[in-house]
Amino acid sequence: MQRIRLRYTKRGRLRFTSHRDFQRAFERALRRADVPMAYSAGFTPHPKVSYAGAAPTGVGSEAEYLEIALAQARDPEELRLLLDESLPAGLDVIEAVEARTPGLAERLEASVWELRLEGVEPAQARRAVAAFLAADTVEVRRSTKNGMRTFDCRSAVTRLEVADGVETEGADPAVGGGDGPRDRACAILRLVVRHLTPAVRPDDVLSGLQATADLAPPVPAAVTRLAQGPLDEESGTVTDPLANDRDAVAVPAGSV
Repeated sequence: MQRIRLRYTKRGRLRFTSHRDFQRAFERALRRADVPMAYSAGFTPHPKVSYAGAAPTGVGSEAEYLEIALAQARDPEELRLLLDESLPAGLDVIEAVEARTPGLAERLEASVWELRLEGVEPAQARRAVAAFLAADTVEVRRSTKNGMRTFDCRSAVTRLEVADGVETEGADPAVGGGDGPRDRACAILRLVVRHLTPAVRPDDVLSGLQATADLAPPVPAAVTRLAQGPLDEESGTVTDPLANDRDAVAVPAGSV
């Protein structure tokens, strides 16, 4: 049984695709591409697909990951092309490697996020970021299936900075904005967030910025995951989770 790890995106309007919707679309793509999937045993066999660290609905991503098990070996790049052609534009399969090391899910220790705050001046965002980083704890509340829950979002954030601001020409409804004045300011935040339990999401950090510095964008933020993977504690950066599979030497069949 061959295992293939895929990196895919959620772009444009496809960011509003739920994880369950993506699962259905991906399984249809597997059938269209005639991928020789391995199936689970039991009364209701299903294709062996493992999803890891899926982004929330409404959030864009350049770095979503999953792993599939094949009953017959295939070239990873040929498989990537077939699956990419079988998925709608926006759900793009951009990398495929053979799994040669264990524990993909365990490697996804942190995410790099970009938040575009339409209507917020970069100087205002910098003041809010400084207040957030200076706080020892920043408690926020979120509704969960078990009711409202209060937790600290500051401890999960290892890095938070304001990138150079830009002038926009109105908000794009496809990425969370709406109609508004043209040529407005736009602050861009980039942050690294650990994957903890409970999970701290970008909207939790925005709630924390509002709690510590009264930062409240006039329109919803456009959120994109730029990367996820192992966290380098020294530099606070996120590294490539597929690097070990590319660097590993394939073990010949039948060897011990």
